[in-house]
Amino acid sequence: QVQFVESGGGLVQPGGSLRLSCVASGNIVNIPFMGWFRRTPEGARELVAAHNYGHAAYQDSVEGRFTISRDNAKNMVYLQMTSLKPEDTSVYYCNGGPRVGDLSGWGPGTQVTVSS
Repeated sequence: QVQFVESGGGLVQPGGSLRLSCVASGNIVNIPFMGWFRRTPEGARELVAAHNYGHAAYQDSVEGRFTISRDNAKNMVYLQMTSLKPEDTSVYYCNGGPRVGDLSGWGPGTQVTVSS
């Protein structure tokens, strides 16, 4: 089973940008679904950006601000985040699998804090 490790989080001011990276322990070329998730205040993980069979989709709250991309040759997945808001503060995780309901184990996540 492929494992994922996230990086790139940090403290950023409102309106700022961050680029999160996710490295896979194996080949992701045959993993059709890759997604970025984050913790909600209630503790659940919510999907914020997905790359599924070549198509990207986003949660309404991040549409137009976040961009998901993947580099299969490097086994990497990225999340470019712009115009960050305090409500984007969370721990962000990446994960992938055949579909959103059939994912690998969770990595450690990377903390994103948006604050002045």
